[in-house]
Amino acid sequence: MNAALTVIAAFLAFALFIGLRARRGRTMSLEQWAVGGRGFGTLLVFLLMAGEAFSTFTFLGASGWAYSKGPPAFYILAYGALAYLLGYWMLPAAWRHATRHGCVSFSDFFATAYRSRALGVVVSLVAVLGMSALLIIQLRGLGIIVSEASYGTIPPVVAIWCGAIAMVVYITVSGIHGSASIAIYKDILILVIAVFLGLYLPLHYFGGFGAMFDRIEAARPGFLQMPTSGLTLSWYNSTILLTSLGYYLYPYVFTSVYAAKTESAVRKNTILMPLYQMVIAFMFFVGFAAILQVPGLSGADSDLALLRIVKQTFSPWFVGVIGGVGVLTALVPGSMILLNASTLIAKNIYRDGFAPRASDAFVGKLAKRVLPVFGLVAVGFVLRGGATFVALALFASSLLTQLFPSFVSSLLPRPFGNKYGAFAGIGAGALVLAAAVGLDVNLRTLMPGASDTVGSINMGLVALAVNALTFAVVSLLTRSRNVAAGVPQGT
Repeated sequence: MNAALTVIAAFLAFALFIGLRARRGRTMSLEQWAVGGRGFGTLLVFLLMAGEAFSTFTFLGASGWAYSKGPPAFYILAYGALAYLLGYWMLPAAWRHATRHGCVSFSDFFATAYRSRALGVVVSLVAVLGMSALLIIQLRGLGIIVSEASYGTIPPVVAIWCGAIAMVVYITVSGIHGSASIAIYKDILILVIAVFLGLYLPLHYFGGFGAMFDRIEAARPGFLQMPTSGLTLSWYNSTILLTSLGYYLYPYVFTSVYAAKTESAVRKNTILMPLYQMVIAFMFFVGFAAILQVPGLSGADSDLALLRIVKQTFSPWFVGVIGGVGVLTALVPGSMILLNASTLIAKNIYRDGFAPRASDAFVGKLAKRVLPVFGLVAVGFVLRGGATFVALALFASSLLTQLFPSFVSSLLPRPFGNKYGAFAGIGAGALVLAAAVGLDVNLRTLMPGASDTVGSINMGLVALAVNALTFAVVSLLTRSRNVAAGVPQGT
């Protein structure tokens, strides 16, 4: 067993120990298991949400896109700033509603806001599909990290199975407390590692940041400029807008708001979160440093840029530390995805759709049985291979963002929309997105004569515009039905 593998194994064992130990002294009711009894303070909410924000997508995808795409990768840095600004105003209102109505799952918010269990079922289906793509990212990233950092000693398949089993075990036992406990250690370690690598590698190989970018420009003229076709400035801006609007609609991020003890804890969290964007900037420096040091990576292999340059630069034991921290970046968000997906399936799809009289105790037991099944299905998709991390993340984000019009309307003092508009809007947006992905359609193919500025607009934003328009029109046309039935508009 090489030194790197020993260190990685120690990280995984430590994470499993901490995750299981988090249950100590707690009775795991459904509310305690899923949202921590709504007792998390500002710091723990911050660490949990930051742990979810900095996943294998950021660990490998940010450096991989800087390596392969250049400036378009900076959308990953930019969208968070806008999302946190929106969250400062939206999340406290969401917390008040969730606390008042006893929401446990992501879809509970929509079901109670629009007084429609059926809408909760539809939202759950969208959420589960979106989270499936996100879980694939975490598991695939876990396999890559362990295989690369162990110098090929552990095949990706073995690493994926080990990681998935660890997640299932500690989440089943400790629920959200397990993820939160691991997030404390993971966030400290990832901050130190990211800053160190982002500073050390450019200095070590190039003598400074300016020299690094000068050499990249000399070797690849024009690479450090925004492309004039494809991932243009129009794509960049539309993707930032789309992703920021959907940032807090990732179910495992949204339900972290439920876990907060007070409204103030939620608001303070949005103030602190921009600090985490700095970590992403350092990961970009790693990707840029790798361009000339580990050339030739293309396609999905560009996600290997960070690990390849680390292996080339450091001793095996330190590579093991990098790999171990990378494992933690998969475990925290991956386990939260498992927790939320199983809760949605048991509570909102099964109980709300088929067995409305099922008790919370039964739903809790069912969620724990569903959890390993969902994980098994995700592992199956991972083993089939697929797109890069960023491509998967963009699809998941675009799909989940289709819930934004319904969500933001419910927060208004006098909500405009109703459940009919929500059904229609979500359906219309999902259809446009499905056509764009399934048929590889974009504005450039739909409008051959359009300029690059128009043709490069992210199709997810187009789907969101269709969604919002449909939501508004249908809500307006069906407003009389709610009035006649005596149903309040919104919450």
